[in-house]
Amino acid sequence: MSGHSKWSTIKHKKGAADAKRGKIFTKLIKEITVSARIGGGDPAANPRLRSAIAAAKAENMPKENIDRAIKRGTGELEGTVYEETIYEGYGPGGVAVLVESLTDNRNRTVADIRHLFSKHAGSMGEAGCVAWMFDKKGFIAVDKNMVDEEKLMEIALETGAEDIHEGQSEFEVITDLSNFEEVKKALEDNGIPMVLAEITMVPKTTVKLDKEKAQQMLKLMDVFEDNDDVQHVYANFDIPDDVMEALS
Repeated sequence: MSGHSKWSTIKHKKGAADAKRGKIFTKLIKEITVSARIGGGDPAANPRLRSAIAAAKAENMPKENIDRAIKRGTGELEGTVYEETIYEGYGPGGVAVLVESLTDNRNRTVADIRHLFSKHAGSMGEAGCVAWMFDKKGFIAVDKNMVDEEKLMEIALETGAEDIHEGQSEFEVITDLSNFEEVKKALEDNGIPMVLAEITMVPKTTVKLDKEKAQQMLKLMDVFEDNDDVQHVYANFDIPDDVMEALS
């Protein structure tokens, strides 16, 4: 169970049970606003904005909220200016951790991130200390019970997917950034439901954790996700299935 993929699906499943809709909306609105500011307000010409809108719709965000966030990004409405910042460090067991934030107060955020690292058996590092261990990729998770493996492989590989991994309960489709939208659309057009589809950071190597370290690592991921300034957290941990079952 590697951090780049399974944390996303763990988080996705938890989200349905957790009463954190307002926090999720806040993070999505930030992403839409910044995406529109950087790449313009037309989703057809702005892949990042298109992805952010899709994520917002998946969480049932009202259309007027999405439209307002876009207008704040393009300057049609007044709004807070957010700065993109990436923090790097190490979690329990030497796991590499990347934290992406959107903040209106860099000093507050860096202090918060450093505190969370140190409080949960980790340490904050210098810029560049772990970023080289990750590649930005498209990631799509498909429930194994909802698709025929041969059909999935045929469609995904024909439209440019780089690799398909079989997990315990899901197939994981990895794509290059340039092919992500095409592969995602092909799966949609063929009626294949996706558990998750996102741009993520995929680690080149992973660190296997025992039960104690795994518990600490999942807690660290959770507290980062709970921070209002944090948009995404990526890590290269690997939790064996038997350990994950024991923690569930």
